[in-house]
Amino acid sequence: MKILSINYEYPPVGGGGGVACQELNRMLVGKGHTVDVVTSGMKGLPPFERRYGVGIHRVPCIRSHKHYTTTMELITQVYPAYRKAMDLMRTGTYDLNHTHFIVPTGLVSYMLWKNTGLPYIITAHGSDVPGYNPDRFGMTHKIIKPFWTTIVRNSMDITTPSEYLKDLILKNIDVHVSVIPNGYDMATAPMEYERKMNRIILVTRMFERKGVQFFLRAIAGLRTDWEILIAGDGPYLPHLMEEARRWDSPVEFLGFIQGKELVDLYRSAKIFVFPSIQENFPVVLLEAMNAGCAVITTTAPGCREVVGGAAIQVEPCSVESLKESLLSLMHDEGAIRIHSGLSLRRAEKFSWRRVAVMFDAFYKGKMQSMECPALAAFYQGKMQLLECPALASISAHR
Repeated sequence: MKILSINYEYPPVGGGGGVACQELNRMLVGKGHTVDVVTSGMKGLPPFERRYGVGIHRVPCIRSHKHYTTTMELITQVYPAYRKAMDLMRTGTYDLNHTHFIVPTGLVSYMLWKNTGLPYIITAHGSDVPGYNPDRFGMTHKIIKPFWTTIVRNSMDITTPSEYLKDLILKNIDVHVSVIPNGYDMATAPMEYERKMNRIILVTRMFERKGVQFFLRAIAGLRTDWEILIAGDGPYLPHLMEEARRWDSPVEFLGFIQGKELVDLYRSAKIFVFPSIQENFPVVLLEAMNAGCAVITTTAPGCREVVGGAAIQVEPCSVESLKESLLSLMHDEGAIRIHSGLSLRRAEKFSWRRVAVMFDAFYKGKMQSMECPALAAFYQGKMQLLECPALASISAHR
């Protein structure tokens, strides 16, 4: 199967949604599929490269930061991505378009479908769903709701990594939503527990909803020989650094790290804390569990779905509960060992190979639903427009 993948973020640009897209595409190529990605360009990155067998096409747009973006910057990616996707369609047909994020990239796929008939599936990741991240995109979602609805209704299907996000989508629109989890595969085996340090780590992008401020308050004034490290970057970082000073929190901010340095950080720590208020499917929890960390997180639905019963869970925003759980774990080596084992066993349940098998079956099921004469004739007619610029132009402006 030849698959077009559209995502406004793709490593090394962006966060968890981009990483999930990359790992899925890598596994799909391994299963014999051909995959081309259309994504945002950025200074220092080539307009095209092939990585893990995936063709990556980067389009010019405005983007100031690698790891996060603004609404206005997202808009600048839409038309260039659409033009690049149309160019790719002229050089060869695709069986399916798997788009990540309902907005902004869902708009690209909707326009592509209108003008070529290429069916699209969308994987929602969180902030593209109204109500998930109202502090950043609440007003934007109100403004674009009619477009959002049109994009969703014309997709073949919507997938999401969590039941929580599925329920949130269904609060906005009555459509079919399939839940297929994200995965995680660490290239190296977990570090032996005996070699781990008295180290507590927190890894996240720095937004207010990630709850790092509550962790800083939970360790305020703490005197300990444990090392406490926070890794990540984002717009909320300056505020958090100021809060750490104000609360006398014994923490070191590492900034953004990745690759082997990040893997080594996970593997060196005994305890991982993730105090997020709201999540879809936080891959950092899988990373920490796969490294054998004892995990403390919140009862936020996305977090709960990932960790199952393998982690200590506290109510979001509860400084006292977080402090109590952390201190209890720090003073109980046996409990740390138990939770380390629980983490490793839980992480084994998630594998991109398993997820790729699920998506492969999902694609085939959707394509079989297309195999009827009326739909085939419609699709073929749309494809013929690409051979005639004048007809394509008329179609684009209907």
